[in-house]
Amino acid sequence: MKSEAPIHVICIHWGTAYRAEDINTLYSMVRRNTSMPVHFHLFSDTPPAGLLADIDVHPEPGLKVPKELNRFNYRKEAGLCDDFLAGLAGQRVFFFDLDVVITDQLDDLFTYPKGDVFYIINDWNTDGDHVGQASCYSFVVGTLGFIKEAYEANPEPILKKFGTASQEYLSAKVIERYGPLHFWPAQWFQSFRYHCLPHPLLRWIQTPQPPKPGTKVLAFHGHPDIQDAIEGKWGRPGDRKRAKGWKKIYKHCKPTLWILDFWK
Repeated sequence: MKSEAPIHVICIHWGTAYRAEDINTLYSMVRRNTSMPVHFHLFSDTPPAGLLADIDVHPEPGLKVPKELNRFNYRKEAGLCDDFLAGLAGQRVFFFDLDVVITDQLDDLFTYPKGDVFYIINDWNTDGDHVGQASCYSFVVGTLGFIKEAYEANPEPILKKFGTASQEYLSAKVIERYGPLHFWPAQWFQSFRYHCLPHPLLRWIQTPQPPKPGTKVLAFHGHPDIQDAIEGKWGRPGDRKRAKGWKKIYKHCKPTLWILDFWK
């Protein structure tokens, strides 16, 4: 009897912002929320000690650009588009950011894509359907290499046009080649910032609410991050986005312990 082919889940890590615990927890959340076999791939320039043995570690796909241009999330949104990514050419992969919490089963998500179509979240902070939110997206390795090649060939005008908005660059290049973006069902994804945090004037007295039933992935883009939301913080000392002055009035989050029901 032929065994079921594994689902290839990928994530990326660099620097010291995330720990082995964060990577291990993402792996555990994915495994716990699917009945399908999973092959979990980490791409990292500095893999932290203490990773679970089942995590397959690969070098971060390099961007062939001067060091000062190898920055922002282009290392993710362009680098992971490599046509020969870890020998996965022709395989569908599912990318998850390390700052997401899996809140429900993923079998429907893993079986949702059709053909070679690229899927991404419809960005909550953008009107229309021209920008994808890159906390979770899926593609077939070998179909997006032109995005990496275009950045490597001429990164300066791309940075001038998109700045730090690398997911806008990714979206624009996909649209340019393949037409309108294909989005995941909206009910599967929520943003902690936009859907769980109370109104800014109520954040000192109300705890953030859990995501709506049917949410599969809760994204913690920006601040507060997962650990800060659990502890009731808004950035750490020295963090440039740490709440200062009068901004502390609305840049506040009460300890949100229900996150621990999922983040484990």
